[in-house]
Amino acid sequence: MLAAMDPISVQPVAGALAPAGAASPTAKGGGFSDLLSRAIDGVDASQKRAETLTREFQLENPEVGLEETMVAVQKANIAFQALVQARNKIVAAYQEIMNMPV
Repeated sequence: MLAAMDPISVQPVAGALAPAGAASPTAKGGGFSDLLSRAIDGVDASQKRAETLTREFQLENPEVGLEETMVAVQKANIAFQALVQARNKIVAAYQEIMNMPV
């Protein structure tokens, strides 16, 4: 059952943490909006997977275990909390920029 679990995905963050000499996300055709969009899609996918596993566990599907379901729910919860914190930082930065004198 543990082999069927997905590893924790950090790909949306990997581009933001690239070394200074590495190619920027804009050089690859993406940018901040692309990175943010992929992060939101990743959180959405993890929440949908957790919801599906929860439903299947409640329907007593023998192929879905409690451990797998709980891990998926916690991954989705942590990913959502991280996304909310990123949103809060973005809003705070926007407000700070808007309050700057011109």
